[in-house]
Amino acid sequence: MSRLLIGALLVLSSQAFAEKFTLSSPTIKEGQTLGLDQVFNSFGCTGKNISPALTWSHPPAGTKSYALTVYDPDAPTGSGWWHWVVYNLPATATGLPAEAGEASGKNLPAGAVQGRTDFGSTGFGGACPPVGDKPHRYQFTLYALKVEQLNLPADATAALVGYNILANSLGKAQLTARYGR
Repeated sequence: MSRLLIGALLVLSSQAFAEKFTLSSPTIKEGQTLGLDQVFNSFGCTGKNISPALTWSHPPAGTKSYALTVYDPDAPTGSGWWHWVVYNLPATATGLPAEAGEASGKNLPAGAVQGRTDFGSTGFGGACPPVGDKPHRYQFTLYALKVEQLNLPADATAALVGYNILANSLGKAQLTARYGR
């Protein structure tokens, strides 16, 4: 075999055994129902509005920062609903504690920024679907980014943040939970 062919086989073999970029939580499980801790406390909902603890592993090579979004594609708006937007999470981070989505950002790593949600504020906004709707999906998506930071205005909308996240994404890991009332 030629050296080039052996080298190509080694690369393919190492890629086949590379671990998958994952996002998990000790609080919420894939496909399961969110607890009252992750339910909004307004708009007719009476939850605790606490962001869940999250952990991640095996980011793609070249990751220089992370961004996290929580999105409800089932919201009856025509464009879904952004519940949490966080960017400029350092590449050294491997998770976030419960309550990291507190509005002041005091529980986030230094340099991390929370964007505006569809509730009109920053910080985590829990689940609060309309009464009688089928359970909505809440997609927690962590993006590995090829840049150390996204330079965005302080009042950037979730759509503007999302555009910049996708333009700089190396990969993503997702965890989806449900909630209905």
